[in-house]
Amino acid sequence: MRRREVLQILATGTALQLAPSKLLMFLREARALIDTSSLRTLDAHQDATVKAMAEMIIPRTDTPGATDVGASAFIDLMLSEWYDDDDRTRFLKGLADVDSQTRALFGKDFVDCAAAQQRDMLRTLGEKMIEESAEQSRVEHEFPSDMSFYPMLRRLTLTAYYTSEAGATDELHFEMIPGRFAGCQSASPIKEVPEQK
Repeated sequence: MRRREVLQILATGTALQLAPSKLLMFLREARALIDTSSLRTLDAHQDATVKAMAEMIIPRTDTPGATDVGASAFIDLMLSEWYDDDDRTRFLKGLADVDSQTRALFGKDFVDCAAAQQRDMLRTLGEKMIEESAEQSRVEHEFPSDMSFYPMLRRLTLTAYYTSEAGATDELHFEMIPGRFAGCQSASPIKEVPEQK
């Protein structure tokens, strides 16, 4: 499975329902590679911003939130290992733009804003995402090759969460079913059919 195919499946939001078995194997392997102590693409401030935004997308309730399942570490891994330079640059520029916008509106970076200000910022980003999505669907019917930052962040956060053990089992009640069954099966004796004359 090629990297672009994986990203297209992740972008559709159907990663678990329609994903080929190779994608599920990749996501399990990716989760095993996550080392939350070392960032490879994000710096400490970017990681804190991603954590804050991801936790607002999937907050902790009676089930774990995005931070609890290591969404930012998963996002860092995807940016490092799977995103090409253009996609990675677009994501990081979008992350920096969030801080620029909150500094212009509230005089501080996103992570330093009050919860209500952070919600306002995410609401603005969500509204922009909906407008872009509607425009994109009018223009073309293919996977957008130049997806903006917030849809990338949302999809990565959702994928990180729903491919984690907590997200898959607690939220989706997902049970891994083997791709094929190769068990022994007893066969009843074949009844002979009388010959027709």
